[in-house]
Amino acid sequence: MPLVVQAGNAAADEDERLKALGRSVIDTESLAVTALRSRIDDAFARACRYLLACEGRIVVLGMGKSGHIGGKIAATLASTGTPACFVHPGEASHGDMGMITSRDVVLALSNSGETAEILILLPLIKRLAVPLVCLTGRPGSTLARAASVHIDVSVGQEACPLGLAPTASTTAALVMGDALAIALLEARGFSAEDFALTHPGGILGRKLLLRISDIMHRGDEMPTVHEGDLLRDALIEMSRKGLGMTVVVGAGLRVAGVFTDGDLRRALDRGIDVHTARVHEVMTRDCAVAVEEQLAAEVLGIMQRKKINALPVVDAAKTLIGVLNMHDLLRAGVM
Repeated sequence: MPLVVQAGNAAADEDERLKALGRSVIDTESLAVTALRSRIDDAFARACRYLLACEGRIVVLGMGKSGHIGGKIAATLASTGTPACFVHPGEASHGDMGMITSRDVVLALSNSGETAEILILLPLIKRLAVPLVCLTGRPGSTLARAASVHIDVSVGQEACPLGLAPTASTTAALVMGDALAIALLEARGFSAEDFALTHPGGILGRKLLLRISDIMHRGDEMPTVHEGDLLRDALIEMSRKGLGMTVVVGAGLRVAGVFTDGDLRRALDRGIDVHTARVHEVMTRDCAVAVEEQLAAEVLGIMQRKKINALPVVDAAKTLIGVLNMHDLLRAGVM
């Protein structure tokens, strides 16, 4: 038994040590990020102006861990309205330098500022006469001195207890890259719809791009009866079309109301004879409607607020052109 307790205590001590190490890493990296705030200065603004004026793409360079960070920065730029790509410096000297044109801007990442694979490209970048924006941890480095604009992303220490593994330095570079990307996003007036256009396959893209006209039921798929029709005819139409409601229309297919499962329950409570009553006697008038150009996400909000599962879609003259229900929104991935 004493051995079990001792083992348990040792495990608990080890857990505490591991948690302390984790917290230490977060503390160190938090300090590194906080220090960046004072470096959002004139150099940062000049870098933004170079990137905004770019007529081609932002070509991001980086080796090792800086390369991984550079790839993420390029992806963030591209998805927020600034065309960008990542080029591996090692491959650039073996042919991929052809991916950089005179219309581009180069954004290079190197904590030391002395990465050989990037330095070897400097004469070629200079020959192309393209702006060179650099993020390094050493303002006096070769890369920093060669840059059109240098942004200091140095850190006091790495989170690695050996001071070797890139940790705080890569976090600082990533955060500065995000700062550049979002500053450019705002400067370009990049909108939520613009963002959706670069993310059409995601939930956000569907919410911001999908319109009612893309998913509504049309033509013979629309459950429809006329005001003077018998209630039993409305029930048959509801069952046939399977949308849990039918639209009640007047002359010229103008929407007069809807008849739903809820209206049926209320009619039965009132003792209405479903064989002889007319649908206009029990339908819901002044019903909610949608227009085909509305965003599906907007209509979802209306349906949720009004606690309804389906609604008619009309044109400018209030003429019925479609029907939409909650299941359509679910299948389309809007909810």
